[in-house]
Amino acid sequence: MFILELTYTAPVSAVDDLLEAHVAWLDAQYEAGVFIASGRKNPRDGGVIIAVARDRAEIERIVAEDPFTVAEVCAYRITEFYATKTAPALATYREQLPA
Repeated sequence: MFILELTYTAPVSAVDDLLEAHVAWLDAQYEAGVFIASGRKNPRDGGVIIAVARDRAEIERIVAEDPFTVAEVCAYRITEFYATKTAPALATYREQLPA
């Protein structure tokens, strides 16, 4: 599982200009089953996405396609972790530690 933390590197007005395209990109990732949750940080200096994927390379490819990345209005910090414990509603996403 991955935590994707976005930090804006441009004024919010530049981010807002790309918001519709970014939301369409988000929607495609939800439809593909990659994203589980996402939203703005408070204060509004970026966002957070919780994602599942085969590996880090897949996440890096997906992040590279974000209109925010393409336009260089944000930077991503990607953190991979093992979701060994979850709420019951997220049991499908539980993982085992690698051997």
